[in-house]
Amino acid sequence: MTRPVRVRFAPSPTGYPHVGNIRTALFNWLFARHNKGSFIVRIEDTDVARRVEGAEAAILEGLRWLGLEWDEGPGVGGDYGPYYQSQRVELYRQAAERLVAQGDAYHCYCSPARLEEIRKEQARRKQQIGYDRHCRDLSPQERAQKEAEGITPVVRFRTPLEGQTRFNDLIWGNVVFEHSTIDDLVLLKSDGYPTYHLANVVDDHLMEITHVLRAEEWVSSTPRHLLLYQALGLEPPQFAHLPMILGPDRAKLGKRHGAVSITDYSELGYLPEAMANFLALLGWSLDDRTEIMSRQELIDNFSLERISRTGAIFNRDKLDWMNGVFIRKLSHEDLLRKIMPFLESRLPKGVKRPISQQYVGRIVPLIQERINTLAEAATYADFFFIDTPEYEASILVGKKMTRETTLEALRAAEERLSSLESFDHDLLEDTLRHLAGDLGLKTGQLFGLLRVATTGRSATPPLFETMAVLGKERCLKRIRVAVAKLGSN
Repeated sequence: MTRPVRVRFAPSPTGYPHVGNIRTALFNWLFARHNKGSFIVRIEDTDVARRVEGAEAAILEGLRWLGLEWDEGPGVGGDYGPYYQSQRVELYRQAAERLVAQGDAYHCYCSPARLEEIRKEQARRKQQIGYDRHCRDLSPQERAQKEAEGITPVVRFRTPLEGQTRFNDLIWGNVVFEHSTIDDLVLLKSDGYPTYHLANVVDDHLMEITHVLRAEEWVSSTPRHLLLYQALGLEPPQFAHLPMILGPDRAKLGKRHGAVSITDYSELGYLPEAMANFLALLGWSLDDRTEIMSRQELIDNFSLERISRTGAIFNRDKLDWMNGVFIRKLSHEDLLRKIMPFLESRLPKGVKRPISQQYVGRIVPLIQERINTLAEAATYADFFFIDTPEYEASILVGKKMTRETTLEALRAAEERLSSLESFDHDLLEDTLRHLAGDLGLKTGQLFGLLRVATTGRSATPPLFETMAVLGKERCLKRIRVAVAKLGSN
């Protein structure tokens, strides 16, 4: 009988959750949901020295933002807890003691200074870097002497000196490691806390994890873990190592590529639906053409067989495009609700707060097709809120126009618009098209001029809808400012 799928995401709170971490979480979550299994979150918090304040909260916040709810873990509980490794230390100590007792591990008394000297000498001789097994075969008398000196040892695994470890990676296929390339790894540190290797093996077994989906960089750790499973007499899970995420230059994704914490993407105005879609396509695909997928479509179609072995390129431009697609799928009401916090926080300080939600509701239809992030609403539409736009007078003068014809057109527009009783789209368009003809101008010349005068920009949402939202009084005031700008030059 096939066991129910159980996968885990086991982050360490030694840093904030970046794209690679969260892509791993997403793939685990999709695999669990596709197979109607369980997604477990386990916090690997035993590296006390490197722990970063606030990192755990950011990790869990990032998962919640993306909608990756977990079935067991912090705040949820479960039958296999506790879900913090710092609360499971006794389990690791017992496993280490068992390995020592049965001869599969040993106590190592080497000081950090000695280990550093070994590494330097190995590097000088261009040898493989690793522990030289100095304490592997100490006699009982030698061990007793070290204990008498008060040295607190670490526990190291007694890696076989010969032979191979083979395993079938669900993505990479058959993988082979020679034991001669694997050193005697530390299992339990001198402070009593486990290393990643021991804690993962113990926890994955006790939590009945069936599949371990993790980053490609952990491939070389897998033979170590399999040797531990074997020594403890445990059945290992199946392993799948996810392809690396690369920058556009095909180097490993880093800060220079704009890689930031996943929570930062929320603050930059990306939608969780778009981010999940984008991350899912970093190393996985449905086919060679489908790019926009709902969460349910991702769940329905996700499989390990469709994961590529090739490094995935993180393309920020594609993320922006994809986020724009999801923004355009929102209802006006949803988009209004989502952009309000960005307008409140990002519009110029001189703009009166609180921002009128009713007023923003009239702007939303004009900008929805033009913004790719929620944050862009504040920069793209700021002219709707500020008193007078800032711009150079020279951009008022369009092609095949002079300062004089521009001034004439502005004054005529002010006069014609002042007489309007209504300031709706249709009346504005009819009035200004006739005015262009009366002035002997092409509509594009007059409309471009008025666009700059009323918004301070040469590219905006449709002119007549924009002017209708700005209102008669504000448009006339801005046209008068434009006349003054040209008249003073």
